[in-house]
Amino acid sequence: MKKQGVIAGLVILAAVMAAGCGGTGKKETTATGMAAVESVTAEPAAETKSTDEKESGETVVATKYGPVKGVKEGGILTWYGIPYGKAPVGELRWQAPEEPDSWTEALACVKASEPALQLSGTEVSGSEDCLKLNVYAKEGSENLPVMVFIHGGNNQTGNAGEIPGTDLVKNDNCVYVSVDYRLGLLGFNCLPALKKGENSTGNYAMLDIAAALDWVRDNIGEFGGDPENVTISGFSAGGRDVMAMLVSPVFKGKFQKAIAFSGGMTTADEDLSARKIAAAIAPLAAEDKKAANEAEAAKWLMTDGEDVKEYLYSIPSERLAPLMGNAAIRMSVFPHLYEDGVVIPENGFDTEEYNSVPLMMLTGSSEFSLFCLGDAYFKSEDMAGYTEDEIESAKAFASKYGSDMYRIFNAQCSAEKMYGHYDAAIYICQINYGSKDSQVRDLGDYGAFHGIFVPMLSAKHNYLDYFPGAFEKAGYAAMAKEYNSYLANFLASGNPNGEGLASWSNWTPENKVSMILDETEKDALVEEKDVSTTYDDIIAAMEADTGVSKEIKEKVVKHVLNGRWFSSVQDKYFRNESLWSDVE
Repeated sequence: MKKQGVIAGLVILAAVMAAGCGGTGKKETTATGMAAVESVTAEPAAETKSTDEKESGETVVATKYGPVKGVKEGGILTWYGIPYGKAPVGELRWQAPEEPDSWTEALACVKASEPALQLSGTEVSGSEDCLKLNVYAKEGSENLPVMVFIHGGNNQTGNAGEIPGTDLVKNDNCVYVSVDYRLGLLGFNCLPALKKGENSTGNYAMLDIAAALDWVRDNIGEFGGDPENVTISGFSAGGRDVMAMLVSPVFKGKFQKAIAFSGGMTTADEDLSARKIAAAIAPLAAEDKKAANEAEAAKWLMTDGEDVKEYLYSIPSERLAPLMGNAAIRMSVFPHLYEDGVVIPENGFDTEEYNSVPLMMLTGSSEFSLFCLGDAYFKSEDMAGYTEDEIESAKAFASKYGSDMYRIFNAQCSAEKMYGHYDAAIYICQINYGSKDSQVRDLGDYGAFHGIFVPMLSAKHNYLDYFPGAFEKAGYAAMAKEYNSYLANFLASGNPNGEGLASWSNWTPENKVSMILDETEKDALVEEKDVSTTYDDIIAAMEADTGVSKEIKEKVVKHVLNGRWFSSVQDKYFRNESLWSDVE
């Protein structure tokens, strides 16, 4: 595939997947956060078979609410779209999820259900009836570790089929559960009119995930899983949600281990978030004659009257889904994970109360490449007149330093933040495959991009068309095998180490090591190494870099690297304008 074709495709992928990944919402006081790059393509329905073949491949399992019928393919049993909550529609729209109604006849869970309502490209797709999950298990599974996965997409897009579980249950000897949950303003909305009563919260999507974990506790034993050995995991936005669960009193005792794939610590100030949401909905209110203009509509939407609540509930969901898109890993565009003192402490990750469980955090070494190489700013009027070489150098500058900030934000900074109050082991992993230091450079300028580890977990993934053959070589397969060995051990015991594997030490301030995974053409390269750095050192290197002019450097810093999950220290140093300034 030609370079421009790859860039165009990945720009679309990044825009759709990371329609709004999160950083902290408090002005620019992020602790540690990241973006969300995930697929929004629902997992395909099970292959159509003859009646006899289909009947022989289906399996029925009892759940708390009624029997569910799945499919059996190659020794793997799969149940798609099992309800864990009622459809959050009508008067349930912005409420805590309710348990589903019971049923008696076997519910056909034989093909992928619709994902949560979302903006997919330029079209609204999906369904509000989205509180569903998928379960994968090997035939004959009994009392196996359970891995629960939360998909990415900035909590605005994506679906439970992002990482199919077929390979995971085979390679990691587990039962795998992937969860759909409310997205966008249907999943996160903290307007005052919606927050009435004791312990009210706008973090509805987090309540969905908590309900899904309750379902796992009550039902997973019937599928061969151990309800007392549950690992919560997530990628991108899902990884950030996992990190939020570690400080959430709502999630206390709901899981025994945690994995954050490109996660990081991101929360949002509740009041500023409400003002941003009011501004986003104001055009609808003005159009519907609820106020004379958008400014007056925004003021009205910030009041807590029943008239505002009734209006919000009357807005068709298809009008809400497109709002606040293209957040591009900036919390200020779509604020979520509110510090409401209910789901998330009012002091966010500055809390001293953690749900301490063994934790594994992963990052790629080139995390920002997918977001910046196709950033629209490089084609803006601001950059007109520069040569192609100057534009490419500007992109390389943004990718290099943005990735260095992003990778430490995803893992190292989180470990530093939590360590003094965290009573369990923390393990950090960094993928270098495809980076400038790797022996294999099949991924071009993208390097070890956001999502680089996804092909290690599933042969079916979103990157096959963009990097054909890159993940099929013997070296990548060997690296994937090594990681899955660590993962299987971690799922079973909370410790990734095991016979035949290189020793993986837990992170401490005195031993700041990461497990580095890379490959040659034929073999895996697995090495424990200190790859830590500081924001001060990264900024010093940016200042000293002569690969771009001072003028271009200033533009990139102020318009490409600004306001991201990871950029609060840089923004302060370079005096970048706060992207929250319009509501501060």
